[in-house]
Amino acid sequence: MSRLGLTDPEREARLLSRIIETISAGLDLGEIVQGVAALITETTETDICFVHLLDDTGRRLVLRGATPPFDELSGQIELDLGEGVAGWVAAHGRPVVIDDDKLADPRYKYIPELRGEDFTSMCSVPIAARPGHLVGVLNVHTRVHRVFTYADVELLHSVGGLIAGTIENARLHGLLAEREEAMERFAERVVLAQEAERRRLAGEIHDGISQRIVSLSYHLSAALDALAPETPPPGGGRTVTDLRVAAEQIGRARALADDALRETRSAIEGLRPPVLDDLGLPASLASLARSFPSLAVEADLVPLRLPGHVETAIYRVAQEALSNVAKHSGAGSALISLAVRSGNVELEIEDDGVGFDPSRLAERPAPTGYGLGGMRERAELLGGRLEVHSRRGAGTLLRVVIPVRDLA
Repeated sequence: MSRLGLTDPEREARLLSRIIETISAGLDLGEIVQGVAALITETTETDICFVHLLDDTGRRLVLRGATPPFDELSGQIELDLGEGVAGWVAAHGRPVVIDDDKLADPRYKYIPELRGEDFTSMCSVPIAARPGHLVGVLNVHTRVHRVFTYADVELLHSVGGLIAGTIENARLHGLLAEREEAMERFAERVVLAQEAERRRLAGEIHDGISQRIVSLSYHLSAALDALAPETPPPGGGRTVTDLRVAAEQIGRARALADDALRETRSAIEGLRPPVLDDLGLPASLASLARSFPSLAVEADLVPLRLPGHVETAIYRVAQEALSNVAKHSGAGSALISLAVRSGNVELEIEDDGVGFDPSRLAERPAPTGYGLGGMRERAELLGGRLEVHSRRGAGTLLRVVIPVRDLA
């Protein structure tokens, strides 16, 4: 049996100095914890060091750093708070020392991958930036029996406090990088959605409105020719046939003008549904439900107001979903519901149609802005998700869940 020897002043100073150098070298979390683990075992003459850090939920410890060969297990070992010695330290905020016979300690949990049978003594201390603010747990192990004194524990506790702030900074740096990357993806998706919307609108104008205007011009020209022929009849008057032809052409022109006006309004509505401004989301969804004569659509809608862009996205999803039901599902009835659950707005559209196999969706991805792909895109742009539950012969349930703060 021998002393660990952590309390030698020169060794302490060297350890702390080298740790400061390590944590000052960069903000990569993995490199920091791996470097600290290696320094601790080298300087303290221990055999293995494990660094367990709290996950984002604050309810689980994840192995983030270890000395070889256990460094390959980084990210693979997880413990609930209170589970194992490290979990107990995290839950209680107090260190644990086991000099011998770990199996006899009720707090100990055997983890085959960490080969606890190869090590005799251990010391586990919390990593905390300040009291009550846990970041993780630091464990050291020795193969031969060692005695960890109060001073040894205090030094390891100091090491934990020294690296805690850096670990938090590295984690925040990583979150910031992820957020920046997410913003880049968001901007890219917004541009793609805008381009898809422009293509859709251009297609509607070219294939619908412009063609009807060309036909309108043709029929008006024909009417003009009938009313003002190049060779007037004897007596200078118009024949009954001329007047009948002109009336027919003008009637067709009027019908085309009505169609063009209707399609123009539809194209404008495609950019921003005016019904949302006039009625609000629930009433707009109820009106939408009545616009499909081939379906008996029941509506169950809670009254609420949401930010304009959220209401637009939900309305568009409902519009696309009901259109899909009417065109492809073979359903006779459907239910559209809007509810608030646990701080989320949930839109559900359920039909009694033939259903389908959702696993085959990946084989035929929809273009951006259309179909299920477009609906999923709208939900994800708002930080939400789209769920599709269906099976052949049992209908389909489509659910959109969007987190929204300050619901009105």
